[in-house]
Amino acid sequence: MVVFVVLASLDNVAIGLVPPLYGSIGDAFGVGEGHIALATTIMFLISAVAAIGFAYAGDRTDRKPVLIAGTLIWVAGTAWSGLAGSYPSFLLAQIVASFGLGAVASVSFAVVSDLISPRRRGLVMSFWGLSQGVGTLAGTLVGGFLGHTNWREPFLVTAAAGAVATVLYLFTYNVPRGDSQPELAGVEYDERIHHDHLPLILRRRTNIWLILQGSTAQIALGSLVWLPVLFRSRAEDQGYTAGTAVLVGSAFATLFQLGGALSILGGLVGDRLQRRTPRGRALVAAVGVLAAVPFYIVLFFVPMEIDVPDGGSTGAVVGAVLGSVFSSPTVGLCLATAVFALMLTSANSPNWFALIADVNPPEHRGTVYSLGNLVNGFGRAGGNAMVAVAFRGLAGAFPPPLNYAVGLAAFQLFWVPTGVMFWLASRTVAKDMSDTHAALLARAARLEHRPDGDVGGDPPVVVEGLAAQQDGGPGR
Repeated sequence: MVVFVVLASLDNVAIGLVPPLYGSIGDAFGVGEGHIALATTIMFLISAVAAIGFAYAGDRTDRKPVLIAGTLIWVAGTAWSGLAGSYPSFLLAQIVASFGLGAVASVSFAVVSDLISPRRRGLVMSFWGLSQGVGTLAGTLVGGFLGHTNWREPFLVTAAAGAVATVLYLFTYNVPRGDSQPELAGVEYDERIHHDHLPLILRRRTNIWLILQGSTAQIALGSLVWLPVLFRSRAEDQGYTAGTAVLVGSAFATLFQLGGALSILGGLVGDRLQRRTPRGRALVAAVGVLAAVPFYIVLFFVPMEIDVPDGGSTGAVVGAVLGSVFSSPTVGLCLATAVFALMLTSANSPNWFALIADVNPPEHRGTVYSLGNLVNGFGRAGGNAMVAVAFRGLAGAFPPPLNYAVGLAAFQLFWVPTGVMFWLASRTVAKDMSDTHAALLARAARLEHRPDGDVGGDPPVVVEGLAAQQDGGPGR
């Protein structure tokens, strides 16, 4: 589990490296920030498309070689990005890296879902999802701190860390499909996905809403990669030099996204409510994203007085930023608002992961996740691209940094349809869980020649009680 968490975080580090360095990389290659932002947009899209092929291969074959191959590809692309001598070379390197990144999330999700029992899915998935959020934060941090004097260094350091994680993964346990599923206790389950299973996947109505919700959620999240730019612009507006402004932007963006660590609470609440009603996880996600919208909007407009040593060392600037949380009421208010908003929206992630595992058999989970990730990728790329256009359009009426604040606030309204889709998923999840539960019992009965409905020798349970009462045996 630790190795999977590290792998999931490192691929998000690679994604998060570029935004804090838009200006620096653009200056090095003689192109504008928009050209470098294009690389981020293309990375989102290609990784999302590639994830479908990797996920299908993982659901169809041995997952370990697929995950190792994908990791090696993104490591090579990230290292190449740091060594690129021109903009076309950098863009091609990002494309190579994004292709490999598609494997990590989709295949590792399927493996992790087989490591944990239904009653703990929300909690453990929150750690796995948190690793991705931490990776994005770390990417912002590494990009800004290591790259403010030499933009190439963060790419080379991240590639080296990915290579080390790949070596560690070679020695991990190869998790069997369905290893944590109560219905399959004591059964050697080796079902594989087939090309004609897609209609079956899409007939589960909950899957439709779980896949589509990312189209709007990721537009809002995609816009948030511009947080370092907002805070950098605020620093420049207050007279700080470019190098110090980059440090300030990265430090504040990292600090303000710490609320994502509270996704663990969303997973715990989802697990608890799921034991009372099969709608539990979906309702927790719906309420969380809807309640966060007003807090996001407030966050972008609270004025901030930045007081750091201009031209100071990285440690001095970061120390001043941390000290301002306690010395400046406006910074403290911004931090509290950001943490609370991110805590609410982070309830989305672990419950989305857990719901995919709840309503799908083991051999479909990687593919369903990749379909959701495809929509997520287009949404996130769209958010990243559209918000850049919005910033330029707003600049005429609202000079920087106000144009960034107005644009980011407007894009948070995309959380509203996301919440509605989670609510719709809550209306269909009971039937889909029940159907999957019954199908797994029937398969287990055929494999072990036991009566249908006998879960590992225990009495059969209704779907509402499955997560609460079944633990899949020792070690699951």
